Amino acid sequence: MRNLWIFISRYNAFFLFIIFFTIGVFLTVKNNAYQRSATLNSTNEIVGTAYERLNVFKRYMNLGMVNDSLAAENAKLKTQLLRVTTVDSAKNVTVIDTVTNQQYTYLPAKVVKNSVTLRNNVMTVNKGTVDGIETGMAVISPQKGVVGFIRDVSAHLATIQSLLHKDTKISVVIKKNNALGSLVWGDNNFDIRKAFIKEVPNHIKMNVGDTVVTSGLAKFPAGILVGKLSKTNVATNDNFLSAELNLFNDFSTLQYVYIVKDKLAKEQQTLENPVKPNE
Repeated sequence: MRNLWIFISRYNAFFLFIIFFTIGVFLTVKNNAYQRSATLNSTNEIVGTAYERLNVFKRYMNLGMVNDSLAAENAKLKTQLLRVTTVDSAKNVTVIDTVTNQQYTYLPAKVVKNSVTLRNNVMTVNKGTVDGIETGMAVISPQKGVVGFIRDVSAHLATIQSLLHKDTKISVVIKKNNALGSLVWGDNNFDIRKAFIKEVPNHIKMNVGDTVVTSGLAKFPAGILVGKLSKTNVATNDNFLSAELNLFNDFSTLQYVYIVKDKLAKEQQTLENPVKPNE
């Protein structure tokens, strides 16, 4: 102990410099928006890279499941392609090229960090601004439904506000009758396989087993699978109907996602939020 005190007293100037330097950096980051943003982005890059390396082993453990999923998706796409390219020679067929007018494109991304046990769950993927990713973009899984929205973006990484988050709210419809509702999570003891559809008009008939899909009214393309109703007429304090549903997605096993790029997103935002003249 005596030697320790001798060491500290001998190099006290160095330790004081470290302490004051740390305080200075903390105050600079805390009180300046630019420095705070730069620090957060750098931290996200470092942490994201670390998690990506740590997740290599986990991805190998789930490689069989991922391969099965990709194989099933490839089979589905090949079937759709066969339908498109099959021509009945007995009929006159007019082919309209809609590729250049395609509103949505999908960018695959690898999940490098994921949480499912919190009240507000966030995941990190290995795509960022260099890939054209922007805040607010919708995210879906390869086959089985909605994932969430892009929250923060750095050059090579992005965080996703998962559906398993108290602030996530997605416009959905009951597929059989196109009845609108809002998808939310968290009123069911945080069960990661269940969610609620709320704000359904009270004259709508809902049945257990009804399929719920995205409405296409907000960021997500229409018809993306969400889940099936498991309990109807859930009690609420308003004049709308609510129901519990089983989610198609298993968020605990997500390894890859698709980020949805909406070609018309900026145009729609500009149109719906015009600049107000100064008064």
